[in-house]
Amino acid sequence: MKITQAIYPVLFLGILFSSCNQNDGDDIIIEDEDEVEAPVNSDYFDDDISSAMEANKADHEESGDDSYDTNDATIIQLNGSSISVSGTVADVTVSGTLATITNSGTYIIQGTLNDGQIAVDTESEEAVKIILNEVTASNSSNAPFNVISAEKVIVFLPDGTSNTFSDTENYVFEDDDDEPNATFFSKADLSIYGNGKLTINGNYNDALTSKDGLVIGGGEFIINSVDDGIRGKDYLVINGGDFTLNTDGDAFKSDNDDDEDRGYILINDGVFDVTTTGGDGFSAETDLMVVAGTFELSTGGGSSNYDEDVSAKGLKAVVNNLIEGGTFTIDSADDAVHCDGNIAIHYGTFDIASGDDAIHADEQLTINDGKITITESYEGLESNVITINGGEIRLVSSDDGINAAGGADSSGTRPGQSNGFSSSSNSYIYFQGGYIVVEAGGDGIDANGSISMTAGTVIVNGPASGANGILDFDGSFHISGGTLIGAGTSNMAQTPSSDSDQNSMIVYLSQQTANTLFAIEDSDGNNVLTFSPSLRYAAVVYSSPSLEDGKKFNIYTGGSASGTESDGLYTSPTYTQGTLVGSFTVTSNITTVR
Repeated sequence: MKITQAIYPVLFLGILFSSCNQNDGDDIIIEDEDEVEAPVNSDYFDDDISSAMEANKADHEESGDDSYDTNDATIIQLNGSSISVSGTVADVTVSGTLATITNSGTYIIQGTLNDGQIAVDTESEEAVKIILNEVTASNSSNAPFNVISAEKVIVFLPDGTSNTFSDTENYVFEDDDDEPNATFFSKADLSIYGNGKLTINGNYNDALTSKDGLVIGGGEFIINSVDDGIRGKDYLVINGGDFTLNTDGDAFKSDNDDDEDRGYILINDGVFDVTTTGGDGFSAETDLMVVAGTFELSTGGGSSNYDEDVSAKGLKAVVNNLIEGGTFTIDSADDAVHCDGNIAIHYGTFDIASGDDAIHADEQLTINDGKITITESYEGLESNVITINGGEIRLVSSDDGINAAGGADSSGTRPGQSNGFSSSSNSYIYFQGGYIVVEAGGDGIDANGSISMTAGTVIVNGPASGANGILDFDGSFHISGGTLIGAGTSNMAQTPSSDSDQNSMIVYLSQQTANTLFAIEDSDGNNVLTFSPSLRYAAVVYSSPSLEDGKKFNIYTGGSASGTESDGLYTSPTYTQGTLVGSFTVTSNITTVR
């Protein structure tokens, strides 16, 4: 199966609402209920690339594909307005500025071709190997490189060579024909190897296209295209290379939507510098899989140019989006990382600015490890089921920070849009590890269904105002481990559920300015929490193993602190007390201080 769909039990029952009265310094104790340990999601989406490839068609690469022998090579010499052939001349037909390779074998092509074409048209079941040796080729009415028929064509870019292929905006076709539709075009499986340079200027449609599979083993690629840049219809596999793409359409694409085991993109390594004006960076009809690489992607004009009518995503897949490593800098008008199905991030370093969601999966989003920094987004993380097992995540959002299926206020969608979700209590967020920092203009953490936390650290800043909350869930929030810190508006304030296994507290305050210290000390003066919220706040939610039954704590605002600080959270600080705003003794799972 291409999609793993987990079944989630209905685990939770109620919603705990808290009023937004100002602090009067009194303790309010809520009656204890039976404790419930937070559920662990052990059935989260966790596919890796190896297992995904077992369900996909293997690529066409075979042993020996990446090497050639020039001893018996046929040489095709391009002489501007003419072509000459030496070697096995019977395997090449020449008509003016058209050279057609008609048999398998090895061919060296060199020189300049003005308004002509290099074609391959053979019924041989063996590979055609083509060595590009300083080729400059153009065509004013068709593709300068055109594979009409072959079992497999392998192109080599020798070290130190530079090759350029260009077309124009006007093609002339035979009746009822619309191909080739790319400057460098193949109807057969196509492979490219070497360390040389290949520049392709696609002025009619796509730049580099294979209508079967496309495998790239190396080389330096400069691609300029009025539509898509590099396309392998059945699959696109990149094992290395240096890529600079400027496209009006998608930069990298695989779009076979007829066969469920095709339409995938696999990136094993490479350096990618991508700019699209109106398309996606990477677009896979089925799976997008990244093992390693360095990616700098700017799509649709960047995060300040959101357009709901244009798909300008960074990394897009339909079935699964699997990332095992890599360094990603993404400035996208649309979602930075997107999948109609599932996303699993096993590792990687991400710097994201997005005009829409930073990371969005319609079904499941799983983050196991990595470092994710989101400096701009509409929503930071969004999916029907979100599971965070590890990693370091820092995000800024103008709406919800972490959102399971949009929330009850439909905030997962910009006004006037459809988000693809239905309101459902089967939406979940699982915090099972990791370090997460949220700064949100909308809800900090929002679930249509319920939230579970068993481990990790979650810090929420915001919202500072409006009809949103630090936490917003329709079901319950069960917590049994980890540390939760949230500071924001007192409107719609919620806490973890009162039947949780770990104690929590909420304090209502007069309005505090951003960066005003909030501190909790025990009755012996030992520091429990010193935190400097990045936004103004009037309520703080806190849960930690430090809130032990029977212990008394004092709450302060203001003052000063010294020591190690990260994301506003101080570790083993020296705290100089500010204003005492309340005291409480833990005698129940939830303590409210007003």
